[in-house]
Amino acid sequence: MNILDDLKLQYRLGGIAMQVIYWNVACFIISLVFFWPNFVGAFDYPNWLALSSDPQVFLFNPWTFLTYAFFHFDIWHLLFNMMVLNFASNLFLTFFTQKQYLGLYILSALFAGIVFALSFYFSNNYGSIVGASAAIMAILVAATTYSPLMNVRLFLFGNIKLWHITAVILILDLVQLRSGNMGGHISHLAGALFGFAYIKLLQNGTDLSVIVSRTLDFFANLFRKSPRTPFTKVHKNYKKPTQQTSSRIVTKDKTQQQIDEILDKISQSGYDCLTKEEKEFLFKAGK
Repeated sequence: MNILDDLKLQYRLGGIAMQVIYWNVACFIISLVFFWPNFVGAFDYPNWLALSSDPQVFLFNPWTFLTYAFFHFDIWHLLFNMMVLNFASNLFLTFFTQKQYLGLYILSALFAGIVFALSFYFSNNYGSIVGASAAIMAILVAATTYSPLMNVRLFLFGNIKLWHITAVILILDLVQLRSGNMGGHISHLAGALFGFAYIKLLQNGTDLSVIVSRTLDFFANLFRKSPRTPFTKVHKNYKKPTQQTSSRIVTKDKTQQQIDEILDKISQSGYDCLTKEEKEFLFKAGK
């Protein structure tokens, strides 16, 4: 088995988390092919892929509220995010389904993108973002909200409570909120908020991920060819008139019948009660 076959097998068997990682890596490879990195190794994405906070841009490119969550600024941005995504995915899928995972990833990316665009617009700032960080934060915070006291074993640190890890990451985002990547940190915190709200709603019986599941099922059924039912010739059954078979009444032979009558007479009254003709008939029949 070559490397390509091995990657295909991992994609099929790895589940939705592995597939999302593959999608992110594939988008990065597309970036290498179509968008050359600049002198510092970073990509300058067009407005129809990156999410811009300018209403005149994102209103005409509404899909960017989702596409930005699959592209990354540079190779280091991709590697770090995929490591954290793999870590958070394993935690989340310990408790929840793959459909809930995909639904949370997509919905949190949309929510974080909207928060980023609105916050920048009302603060008279303009910029653009790419990266899966907001969706990753949603998945990590969702798992932490559901099981904050879970022990996680980290290299060089040993066992640490899950909520400690998540709290450190959130504090780092808050501290760097006024940095040059303010838009990115706003989207991270928005993703974390969505992950927290998702679990709280889920515990109250509302699963927001069904929005994504039903939407994907709708489009899948829309483009799926309905199986053609082969033409079947309908045969109408007519009841054939039943032929009434004449009842065969089995009649005894006349001689045998007369013998039986004589034998009955003998059994009732004895041989002496027979007439001469009956005695002669019985004698002849016995020969």
